[in-house]
Amino acid sequence: MSTDPVVIAIDGPSASGKSSVSRLVAEALNFRHVDTGSMYRAFTWKVLEAGIDPANKEQILDLMKKGRFECDFIEGGHGLRLRTRLDGIDPGEAIRSPKIEQYVSQVSAIPEVRAWLVQKQRDLADLGDLVVEGRDIGTVVFPKTPFKFYLDADPKVRAQRRARDQTAAGFSSGAAVESVQNAIAERDRKDSTRTTSPLKVADDAIRIDTSLHTPQDSADVVLKHIRSRYLERK
Repeated sequence: MSTDPVVIAIDGPSASGKSSVSRLVAEALNFRHVDTGSMYRAFTWKVLEAGIDPANKEQILDLMKKGRFECDFIEGGHGLRLRTRLDGIDPGEAIRSPKIEQYVSQVSAIPEVRAWLVQKQRDLADLGDLVVEGRDIGTVVFPKTPFKFYLDADPKVRAQRRARDQTAAGFSSGAAVESVQNAIAERDRKDSTRTTSPLKVADDAIRIDTSLHTPQDSADVVLKHIRSRYLERK
């Protein structure tokens, strides 16, 4: 039996269900859950907190080099989840705000920022088995993992989910689905067309349309594929 850590890559665009499904899969397998998007969001939060223009690459890279970016795992609602601290501060739910959503693609498109955080993501595998969600996990971060999934959903469904999440988090009193859908479409465009690590489907990924599925339904599909190929570990 291999002692190498198992990495399950779950990719997809915004509001495709990655986070909910990843947490459920991690809990079922007793793996650590890594939301790589939260790492990019946290750094974007730090950029804005420092008063840096997201277009100012030089200042962003200076912040990256001088700041302290720490990752560890803590107990969450679904087992062990990633915690990110910047200079000792955990920004918490502030990274989910519409303002962060507006600028995270711009900041995360900087090649040096991506390379820096991709290495931190790879280093997390030294701690044990992982369920890793993001946009380039199966294509760039862990391209050799045999467990790759790509989640997607109808654009309107995704917009409804994101609007509901923003309202629940207190960032709006009822976000308009149409405006949220436009923002998601723009985020998709930026993520899919960036030069470094664009959002795309890995050739060997299993695609799952979550439009009509509950998170548990989609998680069950992922778990079925994993267990059918790697029963000796469970």
